[in-house]
Amino acid sequence: QVQLVESGGGSVQAGGSLRLSCAASTYTYTLPCMDWFREAPGKEREGVATIRSNGTTSYADSVKGRFTISIDNSKNTLYLHMNSLKPEDTAMYYCGAGRTFGVCRGPAGRDYWGQGTQVTVSS
Repeated sequence: QVQLVESGGGSVQAGGSLRLSCAASTYTYTLPCMDWFREAPGKEREGVATIRSNGTTSYADSVKGRFTISIDNSKNTLYLHMNSLKPEDTAMYYCGAGRTFGVCRGPAGRDYWGQGTQVTVSS
């Protein structure tokens, strides 16, 4: 089973930046997709960004232009660079991964999950 461990969360002021990391226990290049999701109190979990093994990426409209997802396969680590943070970005952020191309066709439903890292943005 693949283990995913997130880190890098914290508290920042609006307009600030954070970089989240997700360390995988397997070679990341073997995973068809890896993603970042977030869940705020009272809201359903939503997809934030996805990166596929072919390098293509997709983002939620709410973060497009501000967040960047990337993978360093030499370190087996997924990243989420977050800039121009807003209070509405406050949430628990989770790393996810799919083990088949089939599950990666959709924006949700992943085979592996991390425990999450909290991001809090104050005004």
